[in-house]
Amino acid sequence: MNRLLGIVGPTGVGKSHMGIQLAQALGGEIVNADSRQVYRFMDIGTAKPTPQERAMVPHHVIDVVSPNENFSLAQYQQLAVRAIEDIQQRGKLPIVVGGSGQYVWSVLEGWGIPRVAPNPEFRQGLEERADMGEGDKLHEELNAVDPEAAERIDPRNVRRTIRALEVFNETETPFSQLQRKEAPPSNIFIVGLTADREELYRLIDIRVNRMIELGLVDEVKRLMNRGFNFDMPAMSSIGYRQIGHLLNDELTLPGAIQQIKFETHRFARQQYTWFRLEDTRIHWADIQRTSDAQIMGPLNKFLRGSNT
Repeated sequence: MNRLLGIVGPTGVGKSHMGIQLAQALGGEIVNADSRQVYRFMDIGTAKPTPQERAMVPHHVIDVVSPNENFSLAQYQQLAVRAIEDIQQRGKLPIVVGGSGQYVWSVLEGWGIPRVAPNPEFRQGLEERADMGEGDKLHEELNAVDPEAAERIDPRNVRRTIRALEVFNETETPFSQLQRKEAPPSNIFIVGLTADREELYRLIDIRVNRMIELGLVDEVKRLMNRGFNFDMPAMSSIGYRQIGHLLNDELTLPGAIQQIKFETHRFARQQYTWFRLEDTRIHWADIQRTSDAQIMGPLNKFLRGSNT
């Protein structure tokens, strides 16, 4: 049976670096599972692999849509599965790398994603309520009809809350129940990278500072000059939204940087609801305490065909 490797964990922990190292060592190609790296022109703020890194190892499902285009989980899954099959047919090892829980598990667990078309009228009504400050109430309404989906969705993520309510409204079935699973036809090995909270925050803060040095402010200016605005889901991403406030004179640069760090810390904590440390499917490696040999030993056994 074909083999498939996943590398998961919170933002800033080193997944991309490990993915490139393993791809070079094992003859692999990387399939992106970061929900913001699918957007063109958004490079610095998404920590997208550099052109040099992409020249070293083929990367798939990166730069596939513009920031003003809708991009659904179903679209991602279709592109990712197609890339995985192509990589396997060429005798290479696909390596799914990313921290977007829905993207990762939709592929590794083989989710059946509901193909429910948007209902603009219904959606507009909920968006207007959210704009009037009823975002928390919408999340409570979701919890009443689909507590499993509500647990997975951050109450601040109004867009996903509205989508789950929209699916329930159209199908009268909880969104979580429609996400049936059919295991993909591959043996899967998942590496999870983690660090204690203090170290993780330190790494995140270093990365945010580096993004500013690389020109995140100018990147956001270029996006605005292209006509992309902050009502677009892509532009509401952490980093872009705060720099937008800076450019609108609503924040100072130090204030924007601090907000980006704070929001990224919060996002990293949220990611552990998707990648749980007690999940026995994930071979967890603490980046401060786990040696390369401790990771490669079980991985090599998997690649040789032994059970781990």
